[in-house]
Amino acid sequence: QVQLVESGGGLVQPGGSLSLSCAASGFSFSRYVMSWYRQAPGKERELVASMASAGGTTNYADSVKGRFTISRDNAKNTLYLQMSSLKFEDTAVYYCNAHTTLWNYWGQGTQVTVSS
Repeated sequence: QVQLVESGGGLVQPGGSLSLSCAASGFSFSRYVMSWYRQAPGKERELVASMASAGGTTNYADSVKGRFTISRDNAKNTLYLQMSSLKFEDTAVYYCNAHTTLWNYWGQGTQVTVSS
């Protein structure tokens, strides 16, 4: 059974930091492109960052470049998102995604709220 379980969300003040994790199971994690998406209230889900299956190659939304860092540990089947200099507009539900050309899996999401 495929599972993607996000953790680490919460309430943080503007300018603060937060680290998200996504524990994967039930599929060959190292073969999948792994990504973080987010969806704010009333908005469409958007790509935040992605990382190639072998690691190394990353892609970031312009709005998070220089503030967020995606990483993965293929030995632990875990994806990470380190977020710093958080802004009000980073408030959203953050989702972990795993995909290949054939398969596409989603986690349930974790809420990140940036508020003073």
